[in-house]
Amino acid sequence: MKKINKSVLFVAATVFLFSGCNKFDESINRDTNNPTVASGTQLIANSELSLPTLSSSPQGEYYAQFLSEALYPDLSLYNNVNFSFYTLYTGPLQNLESVLTSPSLVPSEGPISNQLAVAKILKAYFFWHITDRWGDVPFSEALKGKNNYTPAYDTQQSIYNSLFKLLDEANSQIVAGDISNDIVYNGNMERWKKLGNTLHLLIALRLSKIDPNTGKVEFNKALAAGIMESNEDNLVYKHLANAANENYWYDQISNQNRKWWALSKPLVDYIKPLDDPRLKVYGDANKVGDYTGLEFGLVEGVDKKDPSLLGLAIRKQDAPVYLVTFAQALFAKAEAAKMNWIPGADVEAKTNYDMGIEQSVRQWNNDDISGLAKMKAHAEIQYNPANGLKQIAYQRWVHLFMNGFEAWAEWRRTGYPELSSPVGNPAKAIPRRQAYPTEESSNNKAHYSEAIQRQFNGTDDLTGRLWWDKP
Repeated sequence: MKKINKSVLFVAATVFLFSGCNKFDESINRDTNNPTVASGTQLIANSELSLPTLSSSPQGEYYAQFLSEALYPDLSLYNNVNFSFYTLYTGPLQNLESVLTSPSLVPSEGPISNQLAVAKILKAYFFWHITDRWGDVPFSEALKGKNNYTPAYDTQQSIYNSLFKLLDEANSQIVAGDISNDIVYNGNMERWKKLGNTLHLLIALRLSKIDPNTGKVEFNKALAAGIMESNEDNLVYKHLANAANENYWYDQISNQNRKWWALSKPLVDYIKPLDDPRLKVYGDANKVGDYTGLEFGLVEGVDKKDPSLLGLAIRKQDAPVYLVTFAQALFAKAEAAKMNWIPGADVEAKTNYDMGIEQSVRQWNNDDISGLAKMKAHAEIQYNPANGLKQIAYQRWVHLFMNGFEAWAEWRRTGYPELSSPVGNPAKAIPRRQAYPTEESSNNKAHYSEAIQRQFNGTDDLTGRLWWDKP
């Protein structure tokens, strides 16, 4: 992966204009290491630096119940209500909007249409993440800077329609020719095209309950346009073995010595009896050499437990972060076949389900499938048409380990896996959304109030269901 000098990626806030002196060439007064204007691909690269934040968050892992707090139980009790989306708007999304509205992109960094296509794909991905956490959010009036400090909140339905449009546009405008400075796909536009269409497919699946007709149409459009075909196509953020580009969990656990995170009991209790080879990747053996999950949200007696802590492969300094993957797309196709969105019914569902499990194991286990046959010999793993949707959902959940916000969204949509409230706070239901930043009630009061009234009868908390989240 190319190392990007972060000082080059940020656009300077002030340009000093010199007048009244023309004795010297202006290049004398120009700091070439700190340009006042960043190019399109530099802004794209800077946006890509924010990709791990969509996954590397303890809160997301608690919502999906992948991890339990092995020390200082707090966040897993679901007491935190308000969360900020401001840095996503002012950071990656503002950079991408600058690319999309720039009149002077640099052709030497790759075809202009490809630069625009990548910006649209990333914009769709970031906004999908945001709306699936908070619900209605600023979209059409957002990212206008000083021209609009109080943007209206778009409905989630309209945002989804806009995401489909963005991804359609990106797919249609990709041409031959790589782009520069790309730190995830190294400028490979074929992979960007597959990513955009895979995102389109996954976003379409989110409509399975609220608008299955539209979901089916958009799902098949994405399939026809061409989605991921192997793990080589995965959207992966590859950290580096240096302090400037290290994995979040390495910093927390190795640098700060915070051994606070253990595999949850719901996860271990499901995959351990199935001889799942991913278990030894997800967690480390405990002091007695066994793999044990910790009760989720346990408050009393945590210090007397001996759970499996987060695995070394997940918390290495250069450990990758998996964001959108081939196996994820295969599980989506399996579910689509089961719902008759695509041809083949249970035969096609089984094929994609089995392939999804294999590709997940390959992804997590460095392409080693030596333990796969033993796992697949278990009756609970073998595809059963009567239980197909549940099996697909459970395996999707296992595969999405450490991509907590995405796994949480799928739990809200499907109801699987079957999770319970924290044992230390049984009255607290698993959140169905995150509440808006507390500052919004004063910074953008009229539009904030309108949004929470429209969606949640005026209550901005963790219990409201999003537009697509139907019982």
